[in-house]
Amino acid sequence: MLSPVLVWLIIGSIFCIMEFIFPTAFVELMMGLSAILVAGFALFIPYDNVLIILWMLFSVGLIFLAKKYFVTKKQEPLLLEESEAITITSIEPGKVGQVMYEGSSWSAICSDENLEIPPEETVYIVSRKGNILSVLPKKFV
Repeated sequence: MLSPVLVWLIIGSIFCIMEFIFPTAFVELMMGLSAILVAGFALFIPYDNVLIILWMLFSVGLIFLAKKYFVTKKQEPLLLEESEAITITSIEPGKVGQVMYEGSSWSAICSDENLEIPPEETVYIVSRKGNILSVLPKKFV
């Protein structure tokens, strides 16, 4: 029969190797490191139930730390300079309307606050702020 220390080292190694084969944003790696950490505690604690609880606590703690410090937040994709859309509704001066961009409906506002854009008109996307696109009619660009 294998000693508990060796079992925890094997489990930890398997999890760490799995992270490199099937990347999971450090989840498997943190679970593996937790198992290796528990292997050290297995030298002093003979109770399997306590070791399993320690492994779960260490895993959850390390996963939260990894998410906080290692995983970067997704940035909004940059729009290409030549991005075009088609208005679905009219965009009245200073108000939000709807445009079709890359197969999805987006809220849009005209960059020129004094200009109204009718429906079914091709527009250029000037910028993006959150989920609202700033557009200009193709004939003015």
